[in-house]
Amino acid sequence: MVQACLNGARMPSAHPRLPVTAADLAAAASAVLAVGATSVHIHVKDARGRDTLTAGPLDAALGAIRAAAPGLPIGVTTGAWAQPRADARVALVESWRELPDFASVNWHEDGAERVARTLLARGVAVEAGLWSPQDVTAWLRSGVRNDTLRVLLELPGREESVTHRLADFLLAQLDEAGAAPPVLLHGEDASAWPALRHAGRGGLGIRIGLEDTLALPDGTTAPDNAALVAAALTMLDEGRA
Repeated sequence: MVQACLNGARMPSAHPRLPVTAADLAAAASAVLAVGATSVHIHVKDARGRDTLTAGPLDAALGAIRAAAPGLPIGVTTGAWAQPRADARVALVESWRELPDFASVNWHEDGAERVARTLLARGVAVEAGLWSPQDVTAWLRSGVRNDTLRVLLELPGREESVTHRLADFLLAQLDEAGAAPPVLLHGEDASAWPALRHAGRGGLGIRIGLEDTLALPDGTTAPDNAALVAAALTMLDEGRA
């Protein structure tokens, strides 16, 4: 699995090719599909470039992407930074008209299981975002563990050896509990490429894009999302050689 995370919570000023509008997201999705991405993860933006969970912008983004990249699975965030109150996030999910294929739910956020249950009831698959051993434990004890599409092990920016140790510790927690959903590893900024290399060696799903890093493996600024996906696939191929 190669998931392209097209923009994240970054503001438009972060990168000249950061997709913000529905048309931007559609063009970026088409480009990453062409170089080998198998799904996309997006943050829908309002007119100021801030993340929003409201139905109108979501409808526009999903419609544009599906027209430009038919059949490409699309995921969205439900991050609490877009709406801190859990009951309001649930209400927003219930208001969606056009539905994504999947949505990520950060398990450390208040109301995570309620948001996940609401998504599942609407037919939207759930990715569980787990950032720490405590998150893994909470997800394992949740009532939606067996209904989760995949687990996202989120590895914050730090030294490569620390990134690898955290990944292995979280993976061992899942293994010991007999948890069987697919696992996608991803880092952010300094840990993005180390996490990707580690995922490749372990045969796990990967994620890359302007949400996670603005830089190519050599440290230069990436021109766009497609360049990051192409670099990720080259890195994986070289690792298998």
